[in-house]
Amino acid sequence: MATPALPSLFRRRLLTAGLTAPLWPLTVPAATTTTKSLGPRDLTFPRDLGSHPDHSIEWWYITGHLRATAGAREFGFQLTFFRSKVLATQDMTSAFAAKQLVFAHAAVTDVAGKKLLHDQRIAREGFGLAQASPSDTDVKLRGWSLVREAAQYRAVAKGHAFGFELALRETQPLLLQGDRGVSRKGPEEKQASFYYSLPQLQVKGKLTLGDQTMQVEGSAWLDHEWSQELMHPQAVGWDWIGMNLLDGSALTAYQLRDKSGNALWDGGSYRHPSMGAQPHVFSHGEVLFRPVRYWTSATTKARYPVEWVVRTPADFYTVKAVIDNQELDSRASTGAIYWEGLCELFDSNSKLVGHGYLEMTGYASPLRL
Repeated sequence: MATPALPSLFRRRLLTAGLTAPLWPLTVPAATTTTKSLGPRDLTFPRDLGSHPDHSIEWWYITGHLRATAGAREFGFQLTFFRSKVLATQDMTSAFAAKQLVFAHAAVTDVAGKKLLHDQRIAREGFGLAQASPSDTDVKLRGWSLVREAAQYRAVAKGHAFGFELALRETQPLLLQGDRGVSRKGPEEKQASFYYSLPQLQVKGKLTLGDQTMQVEGSAWLDHEWSQELMHPQAVGWDWIGMNLLDGSALTAYQLRDKSGNALWDGGSYRHPSMGAQPHVFSHGEVLFRPVRYWTSATTKARYPVEWVVRTPADFYTVKAVIDNQELDSRASTGAIYWEGLCELFDSNSKLVGHGYLEMTGYASPLRL
């Protein structure tokens, strides 16, 4: 862990998750649904690919499905960088004041080996330890990085017994979630985030497991989200999927749950390549998550649905985890335990139509941002 002396109170309070266009510059009209916390403004790219230190919480989240180029081994990977504004230190003049904290989580799912490898890091921004550029995607934390270079990204992480160096090339336009980039996350307007995705990234690079390094290729999904207030006070967590379909489509669906497991809010989007840059955005009430099969963690005793039927306006989909145990314990950094893993996506005819990631938070304990 990068900064063991940081107060544990900050770590407990600052989790996030989860929930680029090849044409520059791009300006997006201000969303018609504005909030007190976000405020109306245009999203402008590439500037908004970078950090927003005036907002409380932000993350860059990249996941993907990989295959070894030699052999048939399959893998999932995740790399997430979180930036959090520490309100208590903003008026301090010392260069040592931790005004912004940067966290990172990295993980690899070894499908054949039926195991998840993961690691985490934390540091205050500055002093060469961590940075999140405000002008473009350029996030670094003690040797881990996610950097945009023209029409591709480079993702680098090295954890305990695993690592990867990947080039991720854009193949589709940026996808604006919600109302042209403002995504509602609750019944009150202030529960929202600025949110865009970049699906169907083409991936090539190398993956290391133990002392074995192999060439890999596949597809990935990038999310970037920033907010002042994301969750309703009654929300304990969320369920979210980001899926790259085999026909080039992109599917997002999510729900926020209360302590009884009922949905407080839901949403998502679907975009087929024929639709161009504009997705079909789902309205509140159009998405329904129904659990089918559960898995209980022997470590934390948390019980997670590892198979779902997800109703959307695009289709009724079934989401199945490739392995059950893809639980991540981030109590040493962001303070939460959550499930984040590679899944297969089946349509209503039980046909395999895609791969992607499922994220589930708030099952071990209520999530607090």
